[in-house]
Amino acid sequence: MLNKYVAVAEEAAVMAGKLIQVSFYKHKTVEHKGKVDLVTETDKACEKIIFDHLSKAFPTHKLLGEEESSLSGKINAITDEPTWIVDPLDGTTNFVHSFPFVCVSIGLTIGKVPVVGVVYNPILDELYTATKGGGAFLNGQLIMASDQTDIGNALLATEVGTARDVQTVDESTNRINAALFKVRSLRMSGSCAMNLCGVACGRLDIFYEIGFGGPWDVAAGVLIVQEAGGLVFDPSGSPFDIMSHRVCSTNSHLKEAVVDVFRGHC
Repeated sequence: MLNKYVAVAEEAAVMAGKLIQVSFYKHKTVEHKGKVDLVTETDKACEKIIFDHLSKAFPTHKLLGEEESSLSGKINAITDEPTWIVDPLDGTTNFVHSFPFVCVSIGLTIGKVPVVGVVYNPILDELYTATKGGGAFLNGQLIMASDQTDIGNALLATEVGTARDVQTVDESTNRINAALFKVRSLRMSGSCAMNLCGVACGRLDIFYEIGFGGPWDVAAGVLIVQEAGGLVFDPSGSPFDIMSHRVCSTNSHLKEAVVDVFRGHC
């Protein structure tokens, strides 16, 4: 069934991606969910497209989406039942500014375990897919995480999140400062799902983020990383929790070095 699940998820992602393409360079109507957390009419329309397509194919499956959760003001717990976890437009701020790191992210969990992941950037025309035990792919080609063993040669990506209170910003800055003394360079591209895919295909060696929006940001990407031979864990080094708003991802060699860098900062 995993092949059927991923095929339907690909269809939904491409359908939503076409709407993102059409809207990308047009004027956007922007609403604020928070001080810097944005939503557009395209986010909402894409979520409806995806939900309708998944519901038609799998009427008994549960759906969890970013915009639906924003409206209700809560994130429903993930159960053991098959649950589609959807970010219809990851990188909304990028979308508003016509910056091309935007994507659709669709993940499926069964027994609370990610088993299907699809991430589609319609502007770059990059489709990342993975099934549990089946490998990870970019536009149909097998991908693998990097083989970099020296953190000093590593490219790190992160994001600062949407909170702008003094304590959160200071903690974020301190983590970045600690990392910059150890890695080759730093990138902030504005999309959690795309950053995870960057680790999966070897463009990035390390990615971490604390304070992202919810499980929809990571549900697809974590499986894509794992199936590409990378690691996903909490920035403290403890096991990853999809509901924790905390994620760190590396290739198979750099976990311990990264945990050492962040010790006392997470």
